[in-house]
Amino acid sequence: MTNNDIIRQIRYIFDYNDSKMIEIFDSAELKVTRSQVSDWLKKEDHAAYVELSDNQLANFLNGLINDKRGKKEGPPMVPENRLNNNIIFRKLRIALNLKDDQIVEIMSLVDMRIGKAELGAFFRKPSHPKYMICKDQFLRNFLHGLQIKYRKSD
Repeated sequence: MTNNDIIRQIRYIFDYNDSKMIEIFDSAELKVTRSQVSDWLKKEDHAAYVELSDNQLANFLNGLINDKRGKKEGPPMVPENRLNNNIIFRKLRIALNLKDDQIVEIMSLVDMRIGKAELGAFFRKPSHPKYMICKDQFLRNFLHGLQIKYRKSD
Protein backbone atom coordinates (compact mmCIF):
# COMPACT_ATOMS: atom_id res chain seq x y z
CA MET A 1 0.00 0.00 0.00
CA THR A 2 1.21 3.48 -0.73
CA ASN A 3 1.07 6.31 1.79
CA ASN A 4 -1.46 8.00 -0.50
CA ASP A 5 -3.69 4.89 -0.40
CA ILE A 6 -3.62 4.95 3.40
CA ILE A 7 -4.48 8.64 3.73
CA ARG A 8 -7.26 8.23 1.13
CA GLN A 9 -8.73 5.32 3.10
CA ILE A 10 -8.61 7.21 6.41
CA ARG A 11 -10.26 10.24 4.82
CA TYR A 12 -13.04 8.01 3.46
CA ILE A 13 -13.53 6.03 6.70
CA PHE A 14 -14.06 9.17 8.79
CA ASP A 15 -15.61 11.27 6.00
CA TYR A 16 -13.06 14.08 6.41
CA ASN A 17 -13.22 17.09 4.11
CA ASP A 18 -10.15 19.08 3.01
CA SER A 19 -10.47 21.50 5.94
CA LYS A 20 -10.48 18.64 8.45
CA MET A 21 -7.44 17.06 6.75
CA ILE A 22 -5.57 20.38 6.97
CA GLU A 23 -6.60 20.70 10.64
CA ILE A 24 -5.24 17.20 11.39
CA PHE A 25 -1.89 18.00 9.76
CA ASP A 26 -1.86 21.32 11.64
CA SER A 27 -2.40 19.61 15.00
CA ALA A 28 0.87 17.75 14.34
CA GLU A 29 2.46 21.10 13.53
CA LEU A 30 2.78 20.56 9.79
CA LYS A 31 1.33 23.35 7.69
CA VAL A 32 -0.20 22.06 4.46
CA THR A 33 -2.32 23.69 1.79
CA ARG A 34 -5.64 22.58 0.31
CA SER A 35 -3.79 22.10 -2.98
CA GLN A 36 -1.26 19.73 -1.37
CA VAL A 37 -4.02 17.68 0.25
CA SER A 38 -5.90 17.54 -3.05
CA ASP A 39 -2.80 16.35 -4.94
CA TRP A 40 -2.07 13.64 -2.33
CA LEU A 41 -5.63 12.33 -2.63
CA LYS A 42 -5.53 11.98 -6.42
CA LYS A 43 -5.07 8.59 -8.05
CA GLU A 44 -1.57 7.63 -9.24
CA ASP A 45 -2.46 8.03 -12.92
CA HIS A 46 -3.67 11.64 -12.50
CA ALA A 47 -1.34 14.35 -13.85
CA ALA A 48 -1.41 16.34 -10.58
CA TYR A 49 -0.77 13.32 -8.32
CA VAL A 50 1.95 13.92 -5.73
CA GLU A 51 3.44 11.13 -3.62
CA LEU A 52 2.97 11.51 0.14
CA SER A 53 6.28 11.00 1.97
CA ASP A 54 6.71 8.79 5.04
CA ASN A 55 7.37 11.90 7.14
CA GLN A 56 4.18 13.59 5.90
CA LEU A 57 2.09 10.47 6.60
CA ALA A 58 3.71 10.19 10.06
CA ASN A 59 2.70 13.80 10.72
CA PHE A 60 -0.85 13.07 9.58
CA LEU A 61 -1.09 9.98 11.82
CA ASN A 62 0.34 11.94 14.78
CA GLY A 63 -2.28 14.62 14.06
CA LEU A 64 -4.97 11.92 13.95
CA ILE A 65 -3.84 10.76 17.40
CA ASN A 66 -4.07 14.37 18.63
CA ASP A 67 -7.50 14.79 17.02
CA LYS A 68 -8.99 11.56 18.37
CA ARG A 69 -7.34 11.44 21.81
CA GLY A 70 -6.40 15.02 22.56
CA LYS A 71 -3.01 16.65 22.44
CA LYS A 72 -0.54 15.58 25.12
CA GLU A 73 1.21 18.17 27.22
CA GLY A 74 4.86 18.76 26.50
CA PRO A 75 6.78 18.64 23.26
CA PRO A 76 4.94 17.42 20.14
CA MET A 77 5.42 13.88 18.86
CA VAL A 78 8.39 13.61 16.53
CA PRO A 79 7.29 12.19 13.17
CA GLU A 80 9.26 9.27 11.80
CA ASN A 81 11.18 9.73 8.56
CA ARG A 82 10.69 6.07 7.63
CA LEU A 83 7.42 4.23 8.14
CA ASN A 84 6.44 0.61 7.81
CA ASN A 85 3.06 -1.08 8.14
CA ASN A 86 3.74 -1.99 11.78
CA ILE A 87 4.25 1.66 12.74
CA ILE A 88 1.17 2.74 10.75
CA PHE A 89 -0.94 0.00 12.38
CA ARG A 90 0.33 1.01 15.85
CA LYS A 91 -0.46 4.69 15.25
CA LEU A 92 -4.00 3.83 14.07
CA ARG A 93 -4.46 1.64 17.13
CA ILE A 94 -3.36 4.50 19.41
CA ALA A 95 -5.48 7.10 17.60
CA LEU A 96 -8.62 4.97 17.89
CA ASN A 97 -7.76 3.73 21.38
CA LEU A 98 -8.28 0.12 20.27
CA LYS A 99 -7.79 -2.81 22.60
CA ASP A 100 -6.80 -6.28 21.35
CA ASP A 101 -10.40 -7.55 21.56
CA GLN A 102 -11.62 -4.65 19.43
CA ILE A 103 -8.98 -5.27 16.76
CA VAL A 104 -9.86 -8.98 16.68
CA GLU A 105 -13.52 -7.94 16.24
CA ILE A 106 -12.63 -5.46 13.46
CA MET A 107 -10.66 -8.15 11.63
CA SER A 108 -13.60 -10.56 11.94
CA LEU A 109 -15.73 -8.02 10.03
CA VAL A 110 -13.58 -8.80 6.98
CA ASP A 111 -13.50 -12.56 7.70
CA MET A 112 -9.93 -12.54 9.00
CA ARG A 113 -9.11 -14.44 12.13
CA ILE A 114 -6.26 -13.31 14.31
CA GLY A 115 -5.36 -14.27 17.85
CA LYS A 116 -4.22 -11.88 20.56
CA ALA A 117 -0.71 -13.39 20.61
CA GLU A 118 -0.35 -12.97 16.84
CA LEU A 119 -1.69 -9.44 17.13
CA GLY A 120 0.80 -8.60 19.88
CA ALA A 121 3.65 -9.70 17.61
CA PHE A 122 2.92 -6.73 15.32
CA PHE A 123 3.53 -4.28 18.17
CA ARG A 124 6.82 -5.74 19.43
CA LYS A 125 10.21 -4.21 18.75
CA PRO A 126 11.75 -5.47 15.49
CA SER A 127 14.62 -7.00 17.48
CA HIS A 128 12.22 -9.19 19.50
CA PRO A 129 12.28 -12.85 18.40
CA LYS A 130 8.45 -12.96 18.21
CA TYR A 131 8.18 -9.76 16.12
CA MET A 132 6.02 -10.16 13.03
CA ILE A 133 5.98 -7.92 9.96
CA CYS A 134 2.59 -6.43 9.15
CA LYS A 135 2.05 -7.13 5.47
CA ASP A 136 0.11 -4.92 3.06
CA GLN A 137 -2.81 -7.35 2.85
CA PHE A 138 -3.27 -7.33 6.63
CA LEU A 139 -3.15 -3.52 6.81
CA ARG A 140 -5.55 -3.27 3.84
CA ASN A 141 -7.97 -5.65 5.58
CA PHE A 142 -7.66 -3.73 8.84
CA LEU A 143 -8.50 -0.47 7.06
CA HIS A 144 -11.45 -2.17 5.36
CA GLY A 145 -12.64 -3.43 8.77
CA LEU A 146 -12.36 0.12 10.12
CA GLN A 147 -14.44 1.29 7.19
CA ILE A 148 -17.17 -1.24 8.01
CA LYS A 149 -17.08 -0.28 11.69
CA TYR A 150 -16.77 3.51 11.48
CA ARG A 151 -18.10 4.65 8.10
CA LYS A 152 -21.52 6.18 8.35
CA SER A 153 -24.04 4.48 6.05
CA ASP A 154 -24.50 6.39 2.83
